Amino acid sequence: MYRFIVGVLAAPIIALVSLSALAQPSQPVPTGELIEKVDIPYERFTLDNGLRVLVHTDRKAPIVAVSVWYDVGSKDEPKGKTGFAHLFEHLMFNGTENVPGDFFEPLQQMGATDVNGTTSFDRTNYFETVPTGALERTLFLESERMGHLLGAVTQKTLDNQRGVVQNEKRQGDNRPYGLVEYARLAALLPEGHPYGHSPIGSMADLDAASLEDVRDWFRQYYGPNNAVLVLAGDVDVETAKPLVERYFGDIARGPEKEPVVAPIPTLVARKDEVMKDRVATTQLYRNWIVPGLNDPDTIPLSVGAYMLGGLATSRLENILVREEKVALSVSANVQMLAQIGFFEVRVEVAPGADTDMVSQRLDAILADYIEKGPTVDEVKRVVMRKVAGDIAGLESVGGFGGKAVALAEGLLYSGDPDFYKKQLAALAATTPAQVTAAMQKWLKRPAYALRVVPGDREPYEEAVASQANSSAPQEDEKPKPAPASEASAGAKAALDRSKLPELGRVEELDFPAVTRTKLSNGVEVVYANRNAVPLTRIALSFDAGLAADPQAKLGTQALMSALLEEGTTSLDSVEIAERQERLGATIYGGATMDRTDVNLSALSGNLAPSLDLFADIVRNPAFAPDKVEQQRERQLAGIANEMTEPFGLAFRTLPPLLYGTSHPYGAPGTGTGDPAAVAGTGRDDLIAFHRAWFRPEKARFFVVSDRPLADIEPLLEARFGDWQGQGPAGTKNFDAPLPAPRPRIVLVDRKDSPQSLIVGGMVLAIEGAEEMTDLLAANEVLGGGFLSRLNMDLRETKGWSYGVSAQIDRVAGRVPFVVTAPVQADKTGPALIALRTGIRAFLTDKGVTAAELERTKNGRIREIPGRFETSYAVLDGMQRNDLYGRPDDYYDTLAADYRDMTAAQLDSAAREAINDDQMIWVVVGDADKVKDQLESLDLPLEIVPSAPQL
Repeated sequence: MYRFIVGVLAAPIIALVSLSALAQPSQPVPTGELIEKVDIPYERFTLDNGLRVLVHTDRKAPIVAVSVWYDVGSKDEPKGKTGFAHLFEHLMFNGTENVPGDFFEPLQQMGATDVNGTTSFDRTNYFETVPTGALERTLFLESERMGHLLGAVTQKTLDNQRGVVQNEKRQGDNRPYGLVEYARLAALLPEGHPYGHSPIGSMADLDAASLEDVRDWFRQYYGPNNAVLVLAGDVDVETAKPLVERYFGDIARGPEKEPVVAPIPTLVARKDEVMKDRVATTQLYRNWIVPGLNDPDTIPLSVGAYMLGGLATSRLENILVREEKVALSVSANVQMLAQIGFFEVRVEVAPGADTDMVSQRLDAILADYIEKGPTVDEVKRVVMRKVAGDIAGLESVGGFGGKAVALAEGLLYSGDPDFYKKQLAALAATTPAQVTAAMQKWLKRPAYALRVVPGDREPYEEAVASQANSSAPQEDEKPKPAPASEASAGAKAALDRSKLPELGRVEELDFPAVTRTKLSNGVEVVYANRNAVPLTRIALSFDAGLAADPQAKLGTQALMSALLEEGTTSLDSVEIAERQERLGATIYGGATMDRTDVNLSALSGNLAPSLDLFADIVRNPAFAPDKVEQQRERQLAGIANEMTEPFGLAFRTLPPLLYGTSHPYGAPGTGTGDPAAVAGTGRDDLIAFHRAWFRPEKARFFVVSDRPLADIEPLLEARFGDWQGQGPAGTKNFDAPLPAPRPRIVLVDRKDSPQSLIVGGMVLAIEGAEEMTDLLAANEVLGGGFLSRLNMDLRETKGWSYGVSAQIDRVAGRVPFVVTAPVQADKTGPALIALRTGIRAFLTDKGVTAAELERTKNGRIREIPGRFETSYAVLDGMQRNDLYGRPDDYYDTLAADYRDMTAAQLDSAAREAINDDQMIWVVVGDADKVKDQLESLDLPLEIVPSAPQL
C-alpha cells in the first residue's frame, strides 16, 4: 500500500570501532580484469523472410527470456500521427486472429514473468521470461502478433486502447515537472525533426487515429525483416532454430524500411525559458543535442556527464550541494539514442537560495569543467562504477536490462550484438583529454536553459476527449482473417494455428539452500550461494522500519538514515563516495513499515575493502551538525514536493485515516514524516533513535554470494563480532487502538488536475505472519494482477485509467487492503462507483470463476522459478521468510499449496477478510471538476486543501 521505500541509507549505530583494528583493506580488482568477465556468448541465424535471431545459453535457471524488437519508434511517425508507435504497442496485447482476447491470459497461464512492451524514439519491443517448457508456446504467441494480428484489430479495441494511452499521458503530465520533456523537445529540435516529439504523442493525433491508420502502421513496420528476436536462458540454437522456423517462417516479408534522416541541430543562440508548475522547489536545466550512440564522442560525453552530475562525488554535487549548500540535488546524464543524444544537466535549487545566483554559478561551473575536463582519478571512478553496474545486470537474462536487451540493442542500433563489448572497451580506454575534447566540441554550442518555478500551471488542454470516451460504445467486430498477402503469405499447410502448442514440462523451483550461523556477539547470518556472477549482496536488516519512528518526531528515521553517507568519525561524505566508486561497491538503505536495511552490493573480488567501508558507515556515523541541518532542509523540501504530487498526497493522507495517529502504521506512508517534527529534530534525537533501534540484538545479516559462507563469516566477524548495543532498546506499541471505521470520501483539492487519483483502504483483522495464501490469490483475481477484475474493467473495458491495482500490504502487524486507481478527471465519480460495485460483487455473488482459478493457480505455480532468477530476488525472499516467520524452504513447498486451492477457499478468504462497507476513499483531484460527481454518491464527502503547510 503505502510501504514506500525510503531512498536513503538505513540507520547507523553509534558504537565506535577503529578501522585500524580490522584487517588492512585489499586493493580493488583492476577494471580490465572485470571487463574480461562481461561476456554474453551467442549464436545467430536469419530466416528466409529476414527475421534475425540471436540465441544465448544460460543454464542457471529453467527459464528463457524471449525478446522481440521492432525497428520502429516515434521517430518514424509523420506529422499528424504522433503517438502511433506507442498506441500500436498497446494494440499488440489485445489478441490475434487465432488467439483472441488479452495476451496476458496465455502468458499468465504459462507463468511468464517480466512481461511488458515498451516504445521509445527508436524502437518498440515486447518481452517475457517464461519457464523452459513454455518456450514453444511463447514463440507461437509472438509469431501470432507478428504475422496474424490485423484481423483482430477492431474499432472497439482501437477506441479502448486510445483511451488507455491518453490516460497514460494524463498520468505523466499530471506529475510535477511532467511537462518538461515537451518544452525540451520543442526548444532543441526544429519542427518536423524525427526526434522532435515525445513517444506518448498528442491528444489530437491520438484522437484522429483511424482503424485503417493503425492497420497501415502494422503493414509498414511489423514485418519479420524489420525485427530482431533474442532468446536467452535455458535454450540452445539446436532447440531454438526449428521452433523459430516453424512459427515465424510462414510470415511474409514486409516493406524495406527507409533510413530515417536525423541531423544534429545547433541552436543559433542560447535560449532561456521559464515555466511555472505546481512544484515546491525550483529546478534549473541545461540541455544540448549531441551525437547518437554510434558516434565515437558518445562514450567520452557520457563519462563527462557522469563526473559532472552522475556520481555521488560529481563536480556539481561537491560544489553546489556539499560546499556552497545552494542546491538540494543535481544530476547530469546523456540519453543515448540511436541517431542523436540529449545531454542534460539539472539542479534543484535549495529553498531560500537566490535562483539567479545559482543559475550563474551553474553556468560558471559548466564553463570551467568544459574548459579543463576531469582528472584521471575521476575517469577511473566512473569506469569502475559503470563496469560494476554492467556485471550486476548480467545476472538477468531478460526484463528491462538483462542480457537479451544488450544483444538486441547492439544488433538493432549498431548491427553488432557485441556492441556492448566495444562500448566497455571504449569506456575503459577513455582519457581525460578525450572527455575534454568531446565536451568542448558539443557543449560549447548554445544551450537550452529552462527554469521551472513554483506557480500556477497554464490550464491543461485536453484537446478533445478520446472517441472511446465521448461516443457511444461501439459494437465489436468479429475478428476475421487478414488477406494472405498481409498475414500469412506462403504459410505452410502443415502448421495448425487453431490451437496453442502443448506446454512442455515446467521445472519446480529449487530455492538455494539456506544456511544459518551466528557471529560471536549473537548476530545471526542467513546465507545462500548463487554463482551466476561474481557478486555479493548483503542486507543488514534491523527490526525498526517506519513503525519505529517516535510519534512526536515523525521523520526521525528518514533523517538519520540519510545522514549515514554524509560522514563517519573517520571519513567525510566525499571520501565515502569516492571509496565506493573506486571499489565498484554500492551501499544503500531502505525502509519498509517493519524493517530498516543497510545494503551492500559488492564485486566479490572487492568484498573485503567494501566491507571495511560498510562497517564504518554502519557503526561510526558522525552526525555532524552542519550535515544534520543540510539534510533537514532536504527532507523538508522533499515533504513539500510530496504535497504537490498525487501519489505523495494520497499516501500521506490515507494511513492516519486507517490506523489513527497513535498507531505505528498511522504515520504518513512516504516515511518522510511531519514537517514540524522534522524541523525540530536535532542531533541528540538522531543519536537516541539509532542507539535504541540499530543494535546487535535487533540486527540480522542476509547474504547471497558466489563465495562460500566459509569466506563470508570471518569477514563479517572481523568487522562486527565485537559490536555491542548501548542503553535501552526501542519498542513499538502495536496495542494502540485503531479508530472505528468511518467510511467516507476525503477529497484532496489539487487544482488543474487532468486526472484524479482514487485510493481506498481498510485495515484487515489479519496480521502479516498469518497464513494468507488463499487471500493473496483471491486478491490477484480481484485487483492484484493485470487480468484482475478491477483493472480489466476500468482500463481494458472502459478505457478510463492506465492501470488499477488492489494490494494487501503484508506488514508484520494488522495488514491493510488498498485499491489504487488513477482515472481521467471527468470519470472520477463513475470510476469510484465501478470500483465499489466490482469489489462488492466479488465479495457476494460473483466470486472466483473456474477460469480465474485455473489461470491463477497455473500462473503462480509456473512463475516461481522465474521469480528467483537473481541474487537480489533470493535475498528478498530470504528476508520475507524471516519477517513472516516462515521456514527457509518455504518457496520450495509453495507450489503444493497453490495446487490445493479451490474457488470456494479463495471466496471464503476474501469475504472473511474484506468488508467494502468499511473502506475509506481518498481522491486527489480538482474539486471544481469532481466535487459534483462525488457528492452524488452515498458516502459523506470531506474536502481538504493540498497546499504544503511548512
